Amino acid sequence: MQRIFSGIQPTGVPQLGNYLGAIRNWVRLQDGHECIFSLVDLHAITVAQDPATLRAQTRAQAAVLLAAGIDPKAHILFNQSQVSAHARLGWIFNCVVRLGWLNRMTQFKDKAGKDRENHSAGLYIYPALMAADILAYKATRVPVGDDQRQHLELANDIAQKFNHDYGVDFFPTIEALIPPEAARVMSLRDGTKKMSKSDPSEQSRIEMTDDADAIALKIRRAKTDAEPLPSETAGLEGRSEARNLVGIYAALANITTAEVLARHGGEGFGPFKNALTEVIVATVGPIADETRRLIADPGHLDAILRDGAQRAAAIADPIVNEAERLVGFLK
Repeated sequence: MQRIFSGIQPTGVPQLGNYLGAIRNWVRLQDGHECIFSLVDLHAITVAQDPATLRAQTRAQAAVLLAAGIDPKAHILFNQSQVSAHARLGWIFNCVVRLGWLNRMTQFKDKAGKDRENHSAGLYIYPALMAADILAYKATRVPVGDDQRQHLELANDIAQKFNHDYGVDFFPTIEALIPPEAARVMSLRDGTKKMSKSDPSEQSRIEMTDDADAIALKIRRAKTDAEPLPSETAGLEGRSEARNLVGIYAALANITTAEVLARHGGEGFGPFKNALTEVIVATVGPIADETRRLIADPGHLDAILRDGAQRAAAIADPIVNEAERLVGFLK
């Protein structure tokens, strides 16, 4: 089996975009792969975090993953900071990566904006830690969104430079697994912006802990336009909010956009939003119920994460020990 590594930051409450863009795909990949899934709390502190909140959100994120179908016995689920191999290899990679390579990373430019001098160095160099997250396990496949493709290319550059510098064939090439449907869920308040855990407005997103009433209210308030739904996909051109809601329906119902419009074309948004609410509740409702049950037992969640960390370390420590020996550290 090929080894998969993927991570998600334990900040904010996981939302529908996280589920459709990543978590659902993780669940599917468990069949036929050796999967290592990490709550990347080292990455989380590249921006300021309240310590108590970070701990609570790490447990909540773990609960959502378990409720969605991640199997912590057949695979590995852990939080990154419990496995020292990530930080150890991350430092080595900080010394391998070139400043010019990091300067080309568009995500830092997007996040930092004009205030880049006031951001942490951790946010700037986090692609090197991301490379370490993957290569500490010699994982060869990484499920990511298209916006992370550049970081995986950098991880391969780092691996190749390490191999070249030390005259070895030690780290493998990483392949990006970008799901063909790659659902990109947009804000319910602005169809031109991605749905985000960090958006100040909770009305902009469906959280994976929302109950049926909260989901219905958010969908009812979701921004739309005055025209009815078109009967063909070409009619969604220039209608970002309509396209977003139709896309969410299609992704959750596992049908195409064209099939959604064949069912609902010509309808006003009132009836369509009712149908969309039913589809969302059918998926999110059971996950939210199980998430709340798991969060109520933090000791159980901590035990799962500790067990996952021990099993992750058993894989990563020998690999990183050898990387440190190749660098010249006394072992």
